[in-house]
Amino acid sequence: MADQRSLQDRASLLADVADMYYRENKNQAEIAKSVGVTRSMISRMLTEARDAGIVEIRVHRSLQSDHDLGRELIEAFDLLDAYVVRVSAISGRKLTRSLGRAGALVLKRYLAPGKVLGLAWGTSISATVDALDVVESIPVKVVQLVGAMGARNLQYDGHDLVSRLSEKLGGEAYYVNAPYVCQDREVARSLMESKAIKETISLGKKTDVALLGIGSTSSTHSSFYLAGYVTRKELDDLRRGGSIGDVCGLHFDLEGRPAAEHFSERLVTIQRNDLLAIPVRLGVAGGPGKVQAILGALKSRHVNVLVTDQVTAKKVLDR
Repeated sequence: MADQRSLQDRASLLADVADMYYRENKNQAEIAKSVGVTRSMISRMLTEARDAGIVEIRVHRSLQSDHDLGRELIEAFDLLDAYVVRVSAISGRKLTRSLGRAGALVLKRYLAPGKVLGLAWGTSISATVDALDVVESIPVKVVQLVGAMGARNLQYDGHDLVSRLSEKLGGEAYYVNAPYVCQDREVARSLMESKAIKETISLGKKTDVALLGIGSTSSTHSSFYLAGYVTRKELDDLRRGGSIGDVCGLHFDLEGRPAAEHFSERLVTIQRNDLLAIPVRLGVAGGPGKVQAILGALKSRHVNVLVTDQVTAKKVLDR
């Protein structure tokens, strides 16, 4: 108990020191005199506060877009809109955060009270939800378009994303309480016919705006495979079936034709025709491993609004 109290006292002291330095703009010498320690000790305490997560430092860098590349994408693929963000990193978390910020910016263009917003799952969607900042609530219905992924990577799962986004927007959440991948198509069909899931899927058919990730079947870039949701054999089977990527588990080849439909039949997800009927299908994806998948998603019309980075955009146009 004494150790616990000591830790709490230490955390409180670190917070006080950080408050004086970052909010009250006092220098380290002034803080040292106030607290009764040396200046070098204050420097170490500020570092400790950052390491402990008591202080979080954010740098808000303004987004820069490449309007010319955006126009080329719109013309080449007959898109409603395209936002190409200029980034310094071509992969990794920094790229994902930049895509998320751009995705949030574009998503806000299409949000309005009373709309139905459909959501899939994935890292880029999670980054978009994280970056979305609204001053006033936008009462929309936020609908899960695909089943749940399970216990792994909860922050990227559709259920968690719907919850987080509906809370941010002040909207209503509608969940698909079923697994994303089933043992066979009979189980998937049975679940989709159950009353609770059928109601959500029916609402999903009325979606006005869909926020979508674009998945790859490359073994080095498939988040589905890397997270352990499919085996290497299953991934190889998808590739042999012609799939280079998917949206909501609906696979397509490089020319945008449906592929690996035997796998899609095992999924609890929106149907292809219902997805294509959604007026705004906003895809957020980028990086070298997503070039083919993005190209297939655009040719298949699974996505008609694209957010990507300038390096990926150039490669997609070159292909």
